[in-house]
Amino acid sequence: MHFFIKALKEFTYLIVPRTCLVCKSKLDTDEEFLCLECHTRMPITNHARLSNNPLEQRLREHIHIERACAYLEYDKGSNYKHVLYNLKYYSQPKIGELYGERFGHLINEDPILSSADYICPIPLHRRRQKKRGYNQSYHIALGLSGALDIPVCNDNIIRTRNTKSQTKMSRAERIDNVKNIFRLNNPEFFTNKHIILVDDVITTGATVESCMNTIIEKCNAKISLLSLANT
Repeated sequence: MHFFIKALKEFTYLIVPRTCLVCKSKLDTDEEFLCLECHTRMPITNHARLSNNPLEQRLREHIHIERACAYLEYDKGSNYKHVLYNLKYYSQPKIGELYGERFGHLINEDPILSSADYICPIPLHRRRQKKRGYNQSYHIALGLSGALDIPVCNDNIIRTRNTKSQTKMSRAERIDNVKNIFRLNNPEFFTNKHIILVDDVITTGATVESCMNTIIEKCNAKISLLSLANT
């Protein structure tokens, strides 16, 4: 059966060749999204090995957080940006699940993160999710959940407003743009729990801070953050 599936994949790839998201070279049958060379060169951070890493330092200037780690360093000038673009804009949620799982294996011995109660993706507004078809952060959370053996909670945090794109906004403008855009369905569900929030990319941190503030204001909970990439 395994031989048949492999043969079918190879035949399919002959008809529709797959290419590496970074260097565009043809992928082998056992390669997924990236070729082996590009995979080994991924700009993986050292956040998981550092206490008070640079992302934590940046966020702790504005809000209390237990732990914060990003898997990749994001650079607009690098071709690795295509990993995130394909996840977010080109209907490839499996990228989030694959690299979420790899990220989870990287941090699964962290005593703070591994003891969390729930993994919660930062939600999209329902209109934006309907247009895109999925929430990329949810698929990252699924991958993390499989590696960390922590359940995903996807229905307690609600995004109440469909905000403007923040790509060209300053930090002050982003903070104003995302102020009070979240609410909790059931605050008691998070009370005395440790919640890991999951986002795809951290830029200024304004959106995750808004979400954290909503949780802190409504219930007594510990909060950590995991992101696929950090600018």
